[in-house]
Order: sequence, then C-alpha cells, then structure tokens
Amino acid sequence: MARAAVEMGAWALASMRKNKSLASLLAESCAEPSDPRGSVETGIVIGVTGDSDALEMRVRDAIATGYRRVKLKISPASDIQSIRRVSDIAGNATAVDANGSFSIENPEHLRMLREIDALGMSMIEQPLPADAMTEHAELQRLLMTPICLDESISSVDSVEAMIGMKSALIANLKPGRVGGFTESIAIHDRCARAGIPVWCGGMLETGIGRAYNVALASLPNFRLPGDLSPSSRYWRRDIVTPPWTMSADGTLQVPVDRVGTGVKVDPEFVDGLTVRSLEISA
Repeated sequence: MARAAVEMGAWALASMRKNKSLASLLAESCAEPSDPRGSVETGIVIGVTGDSDALEMRVRDAIATGYRRVKLKISPASDIQSIRRVSDIAGNATAVDANGSFSIENPEHLRMLREIDALGMSMIEQPLPADAMTEHAELQRLLMTPICLDESISSVDSVEAMIGMKSALIANLKPGRVGGFTESIAIHDRCARAGIPVWCGGMLETGIGRAYNVALASLPNFRLPGDLSPSSRYWRRDIVTPPWTMSADGTLQVPVDRVGTGVKVDPEFVDGLTVRSLEISA
C-alpha cells in the first residue's frame, strides 16, 4: 500500500502534466484504449447484526437511496434467516462477503454456503481464506452463485491462478492492495480477456482515495457496482472539494472534464484537524 500511494500519485501528477483527467489517462493506458465512463455504479456494505428488523430497515433505506448493490458482511455465526430477509428485499442486488471465514472442510459451513447459494444472490465474496485458491475452485463447482475473490487477488499472477483453476467468476480489485494502477490495469485487462468482470473495492478512504478509485472504476471491465459510497456515508465533512455525492440513480460522476483527480484538498480544514505534522525535505 505504501508503494501504491507513491505510484498512484505519480499517475495523478502525469495526468496534470498532460492536462487531462486521471480517468482519461488510465483509460488510454489499457490494452484496448477507450474513453472512461462518465459515471460509476456504487454499492453499500452493511454488517449483519442480531436485530433483524433494524437490518431490514437499513437495507430498505439503502435501496430507496439508490444503491445498486447491498453487500452483507457475514461469517459462519451469522443468522441465515436475516440473510434470507435481506435477499427477499434486495433480490439479485444482494451480495455477501465472508472475508475468508468459512472452511470447505467444515460440513456446517458448507451447508450454510449451500443455503446462501439457493437465494440467488449476485455473488459470494471471499468465502474461504486468501490462499485457498484450489478450495475456491472446488467450491465454485458446487455452487450456482458466482464466487468473487477479494483478498486472494494481490497481483496478475494470482489472477492467472484464479483463471487457470476456475476459482471464481468475479474479481474485486483494490488498487492499494495490488501496489497501484500499473498492476491494476494489467489485472483489469487480463480479466477482460478471460470474460471475468471486476469491481472496485473500498477501504474507508477519504475523498482523496475515493478520487483514485472512481478513476479506476471508470475503465470498461469494471462492470459491477463498487464500494464507492459518497463522502457523507463516512464523514460529516470530507477533506476534499467538491465532496463525492451520489445521484438518485446510485452513481457517482467521474470528473472526466477536470484535470487530475478532479478534487482538491481543503488545506484550511486539514490544518484545523491536524494534531501533529512532519515535514520531509528532499
């Protein structure tokens, strides 16, 4: 992630020097150059709690707000009835993310995954541990629901393994995790050739990180809603202007008409939040 911060910053600097948007520079750098999309679909992540009524209310509110996908964080301890209620509300816009908490060797875990499979969701994200590529392939053969790999995707090599073993049908691409945009574009292009859609995962970014993710998500093979919630989802006030806002149709606008990332840091607001600083001179 440290490498990604420097590498992605270099891409933004290059886009400013070329007097074009970051999204446009990324789109031109793909194996099949294209124009970036003008908007990207966004999804919301919700934790499954013991209060099923409160969970149902949050899901209904998310759908009414316009989110294109509702993803539930689950584990083997989750209540299958609560998951079923959410699926009844959101239909195939529902997804679940297990963060590698299941084991294919555990009969109870496998039984629960089969119950989830019967609900007709859009995906089951990372059901098994990150290094369980072979086991994911075995599980995908047992399920109708597409498996999406997240933590398992760390490089083009891991994508090659996923494709070769048929471990999943979808990939979650996080540029910070794979070391930046150069590797992200290579993964995007490889998945496109294999017919595997990708989507952009989030990691609680401020508006700065959101700008980089939105630019990446505007590439053509990002065909599924990403974790690209508006600024107000996490912050009373973001540190960038303009803040990221979501349209009623559940999309964020890609600032293709603005040079660089499309947002600017509000230095006065950051100064007001700062408790410690370090200046490094070259």
